[in-house]
Amino acid sequence: MRKPRDFDTELKSLGDKARDLKARKVQQLGELVISTGADALNADELAGALIVLAETKDAGKREAWAKRGAAFFQGRTRRSAPSTDRNSGGAATQSGGVQPSSGGAGTS
Repeated sequence: MRKPRDFDTELKSLGDKARDLKARKVQQLGELVISTGADALNADELAGALIVLAETKDAGKREAWAKRGAAFFQGRTRRSAPSTDRNSGGAATQSGGVQPSSGGAGTS
């Protein structure tokens, strides 16, 4: 005969896992804000910029932002690995060059 399942314990365990995942997500978002330098913005500016980003439906803008974000993360990863200096220089140049134009696009 099978052992009966303890649904209350399983439900509590799932709730704990969900709470842990949410806490980790919040922590990672905070770390992202700090690592990008967006912590220099006040809360109203940051919230406004995020709202504009979330409301943007233009696929071209979203793709450009995605490329810039990928370059940011690749540049951070590659800085710690000196053997790939060739690629990190390109990523840093691209993200540095694109920065002012994306700020203008987000405000319009």
